[in-house]
Amino acid sequence: MLLRIDQIQKSYPGGRPVLRDVSLTLDQGETLALTGESGCGKSTLLNLAAALDSFDGGEITLDGVPLSTLDDSGRADLRRHRVSLVFQQFNLIPSLTVEQNLSFHARLAGCHDTGWSTHLADRLGLSDLLARYPENLSGGQQQRVAIGRAMAARPKLLLADEPTGNLDETASANVLDLMLALVAETGAALLLVTHSQDIAARLDRCVHLSGGHIT
Repeated sequence: MLLRIDQIQKSYPGGRPVLRDVSLTLDQGETLALTGESGCGKSTLLNLAAALDSFDGGEITLDGVPLSTLDDSGRADLRRHRVSLVFQQFNLIPSLTVEQNLSFHARLAGCHDTGWSTHLADRLGLSDLLARYPENLSGGQQQRVAIGRAMAARPKLLLADEPTGNLDETASANVLDLMLALVAETGAALLLVTHSQDIAARLDRCVHLSGGHIT
């Protein structure tokens, strides 16, 4: 088991609960869709799994490491070496080229592999775009760069928050196909937040978050 989320509790500032005893597990190489209405806590749960935020109760264990035991340095190290994230808004660095964006995460983690980076660029259809800057790319191209950047460090867990939410139907299908192919190729697990039942149906399992609980 790669990820165990065990009875997690989380409240917004002011005390309003958003997650109430949420539990789920994810095996290495497994893909899991997390669905639910807007504001139900899906992104909050993803941020907790990425060690970007702290929880109020329960425990999250990633690759055998309880997140509650980590200090800020340990959390940052976990995000560099074991977890990568893909967001709806792409979050590319505008001053860096496609090639530089692709290698950014891996260089931070100290595991940049030129051969793997070249393979990712080819696999994602970016080989002819390496010298371009994000502003010169379509939305689908930017999201492919974001996926390549996330996979460049060969994470054990890929967390994706509505990664196709800003894309048209064709670009959305292409991005999902590439993401699923890359996690299968690397053996990474995928936890993906989505509103789309069609996208959720493409993954191994689907869980629904409602009222702060997994249903």
